[in-house]
Amino acid sequence: MAVRIRMKVFGRRHRPFFRVCVTDARTPRDGRVLEEVGHYDPMVPETDARVVLKGERIDYWLSVGAQPSAKVAVLIKKYGTNGTHLEEQKAAVERLAAKRHRPGVPTDLPKMEKVVRKKKEEKKVEEPAPVAEVVEETVVPVEGVATPADTAPEPESAPVAEAEAAESTSEQNQM
Repeated sequence: MAVRIRMKVFGRRHRPFFRVCVTDARTPRDGRVLEEVGHYDPMVPETDARVVLKGERIDYWLSVGAQPSAKVAVLIKKYGTNGTHLEEQKAAVERLAAKRHRPGVPTDLPKMEKVVRKKKEEKKVEEPAPVAEVVEETVVPVEGVATPADTAPEPESAPVAEAEAAESTSEQNQM
């Protein structure tokens, strides 16, 4: 059985993605594989961060006689165990991680906890403050203590009541 290390196509139109697989040479391109040993995403903006390979597994398969395809041989030469671009790859991956990191968002939480926490924060912002209920209080006067009723201005109906009292007094004096 001839074993090949080649790429298997995934993704969609205008958005390619490849898995580096170990497979029997007689199987179709996107058919059954023996093992997946990495992936290649040509859409990543950093050139050296596009490839991720499992170096130990590739070395094993090469040691037992697997033959890489032409494209995979180039990737193994650059990013394999003793690759020529390993340092550049580490730097590129760090640059991408720094771009993706958003300050203020904890990165060690599981994804669902972040979503739940975000929804709770949105609820706190959206809920209006509770409106205070107006409750009538009974004021009991205490000697020597001024109450708000004592200092409050009298309503406008008080002058009318005084005028009526004055008229009734004048009527009693005339009699």
